[in-house]
Amino acid sequence: MDILYGNDVVKSMAEQMKRQLEAIVGYIPHLAIVRVGERLDDLAYERGAVKRCEKLGIRCTVYSYPSDIGNQAFEFAFSDINADDDVDGILLLRPLPRHIDELAITQMINPIKDVDCISPINIAKVFSSDESGFAPCTAEAVMEMISYAGIDLKGKRATVVGRSMVIGKPVAMMLMKKNATVTVCHTRTVDMEGTCKNAEVLIAAAGRAKMINSSYVAKGAYVFDVGINVDDSGNMCGDVDIDDISSLAQLCTPVPKGVGTVTTSVLANHVIKAAMLRRGNV
Repeated sequence: MDILYGNDVVKSMAEQMKRQLEAIVGYIPHLAIVRVGERLDDLAYERGAVKRCEKLGIRCTVYSYPSDIGNQAFEFAFSDINADDDVDGILLLRPLPRHIDELAITQMINPIKDVDCISPINIAKVFSSDESGFAPCTAEAVMEMISYAGIDLKGKRATVVGRSMVIGKPVAMMLMKKNATVTVCHTRTVDMEGTCKNAEVLIAAAGRAKMINSSYVAKGAYVFDVGINVDDSGNMCGDVDIDDISSLAQLCTPVPKGVGTVTTSVLANHVIKAAMLRRGNV
């Protein structure tokens, strides 16, 4: 079984992004990262995003607010960031605390600055195969890895485990745009093992540690693991038991160092695209 590491894909993407940045003469794209509270997963993603952007030469500003900030105060603060002409892209780390009206924020964000697809307008574009918007970064990272691996999706049986708006549903739409025949599994799926076993391309986004084992994977399948979990030993792991499927899968992405590594590069690419759109360079 081949292991496809995210860094291989990141290096390939970096060359293209450097060329795009060179085309924006005299301007450096600017990403605003908005965080409420100090959730460990938010902080980890924030560090990765800042590191990736700064490495490429993209400006990054973190706007952090206490977890007990009032709903109205946060809406005012977010509105100011949204209206700031110096900001090209906005990454809102979610979920927000329950007392904040997240739906109102997603409806407020400027779609051109919405680099992680939380706006209903960008979500609709993903579902209508309109590439003028931004897809969720992690879903697009999966597609980048599939492309890098040279997998022709036309006519292939692809199964997605998970139906969230962050991964499952958008990546299913993106797979269909590439002419794959797509099945989406979820907690109410009957015979999930058999359904997954029929897949030539398997996307695991269930959020359950090492759920996908050899009983779910067909011989020669391509497996892309989107899960971020902690196993019984306290180690980070994915949704896939990579050791158990090694004699079956043709290719698998690891966790860590897999899809998550590519996600921040997709984010950076979206910021560059947003800057080019806003500055009239495309």
